[in-house]
Formats: sequence, structure tokens, C-alpha cells
Amino acid sequence: MTELLDLIKSRKSVRQYNRKHIPDEDLRKILEAGRLAPSWMNVQCWKFILVKSQESKDLLSELSVGQPQVKNADAVIVCVADTEAWEEAKITHIQKPALNPALQCENGILIRSLEQVIYPVSYMMLEAASLGIGSCIIGAFGSEITKVLPDVYSSVKQKLNLKESHIISTIITLGYEETPTPTDKKRKNFDEVVYFERIGKVIP
Repeated sequence: MTELLDLIKSRKSVRQYNRKHIPDEDLRKILEAGRLAPSWMNVQCWKFILVKSQESKDLLSELSVGQPQVKNADAVIVCVADTEAWEEAKITHIQKPALNPALQCENGILIRSLEQVIYPVSYMMLEAASLGIGSCIIGAFGSEITKVLPDVYSSVKQKLNLKESHIISTIITLGYEETPTPTDKKRKNFDEVVYFERIGKVIP
């Protein structure tokens, strides 16, 4: 069995896929991994939309400034942050803004909501890697935040039946790597990013 750290080391962004289809049961496992991710106060302010139709993938590729891996992936997961989830959650008894984003300003709610979606995204990509399925995070696309391609974004929101409170946080492309290659993961050295007690002091 692959150790989790080994899986993290070997996982990479895959942008070129072959035509092999991902089994439905594996797609469900990937989505289930996202569903089980940690959630602040168990609010679960996320929704995941599995997209397989070529028409929708083409539209999402257009939204993603033409990135080809979106339309060429076997499947795509659109990760949505729901900014209304905080009001709907039963946490009204918490009257401290630091602990209850519903009491924060609009930007505070947006930041907390987008932050929360990071966790299931990571879980889903690691589950995909454990199944031998390649993935790629798409972060460059039109949205309320980037303010680019507003007309295309409007079409996407309508196509995916998104409400005003639903904001696309991330798009994950999934597929089998066309030409498998070794992972060449370039990261800063451990002591450049990890410190002990304070910045500048390395872990002994």
C-alpha cells in the first residue's frame, strides 16, 4: 500500500489525457473524498458538480481562457463555494465574528467560503492520484472575483444552475495521463519554508 507522503510526492498536474474513460465508481470515490473533507463548524459550504458532457466541458474551457485540458479531460469537477451556507447553518448561537463568518463583512464571508473549498479539492486530487487518475487544478477562469469573461461566466452559471450565492472556486480536470512520465516536483528546500517557533529559525 502506498504511503500517503509517497503519494503526495508523486502526485503532479496532468494536462494531457488519453481517451480512456474513468469508471463511474472511481469518480464517486473521488467525490466522496471531497464530501468527507474537514469543514469549519461542519457548515460544508461547498458543492461539487461532475461534468462529463463535451458541450459543458467546451464551455468551461472557454471560461478558463481556452485551457485545452478542460475540454480534453474525461471528466471535470466544478467546485463551488456557497456563501449562503453560513446563514443556513445552525451556528447562530455563536456571536463572535472570528468564529462565525455570517457575522463578518461580505469579504470575510467570501474569503472563508473560498478557503473551505481548498480542503475537499486537496482530498479529491489525492484520491484521484491513489486511483492512478491524473488531475489538474484550474484557477485561471472568469468569475465574480477575476471580473473577466463575464458573459461566458453568466452562461456557465446558468448551465450549471448556480445561484447568485454560488461562486466557482476551482475546476479540477480528471483523466489518464496520455504519456506517463516521472514526477519532477520542484519545491523549495524544507528549511526555506518550515521554521521552528519563528520565521528564520530552522527546526533542530
